Amino acid sequence: MEIVRRSLLFLAALPLLAVDANFPDPALDVKKASPAKQTAVFAGGCFWCVEAVFEIMEGVEDVVSGYSGDTEEKAKYDIVSGGATKHAEAVLITFDPTKTSYGQLLKIFFSVAHDPTSLNRQGPDVGTQYRSAIFYANAEQKKVAEAYIQQLNKAHVFPKMIVTEVAALDKFYTAESYHQNYAGNNRWNPYIVNVSDPKVEKLKKLFPGCLRKSKTPAKK
Repeated sequence: MEIVRRSLLFLAALPLLAVDANFPDPALDVKKASPAKQTAVFAGGCFWCVEAVFEIMEGVEDVVSGYSGDTEEKAKYDIVSGGATKHAEAVLITFDPTKTSYGQLLKIFFSVAHDPTSLNRQGPDVGTQYRSAIFYANAEQKKVAEAYIQQLNKAHVFPKMIVTEVAALDKFYTAESYHQNYAGNNRWNPYIVNVSDPKVEKLKKLFPGCLRKSKTPAKK
């Protein structure tokens, strides 16, 4: 079973990148045109981990684990996890632009949520389904994402070049119910303790100003 495989392989996880609190903000960000809720879709390895990071961010109102990059018929965990589709495990983030911004979400995505220099792999999870990707909803999100990648590469923030795919969002398919808030519902799963929790702790340590004022995580 895939979940068991992940639990047994957590010791093979790659160490987190050495990022510090001086990680740069995006020089270009999405303009706050209105207080209407906005969404972002990111893929960065196991969606359990990415979800756990973003659901404790201030301004984030909802985080849903799912699949993006292929058809609805193939958007099933037993198919996607085997690498038989073009899907990536992804998260759909709904946020309040008066409290955070698309650019700030990108900052946490690149600095904490995953390793953007790792091609088709995050820790013990290997395959295109675990690729680094930004699925933009509009031209402005695309422009901001591409500009930030260029900014980080130019500044040599990482020892290697960023390999994150920037692609138009076609559809986002919600994953099976047991994947939602997986880290919160499976506190002692070895994978959560050893792969997901360190990322959450990294966010708390490096960017405390990004944390939710409420101690209750954003829920589905």
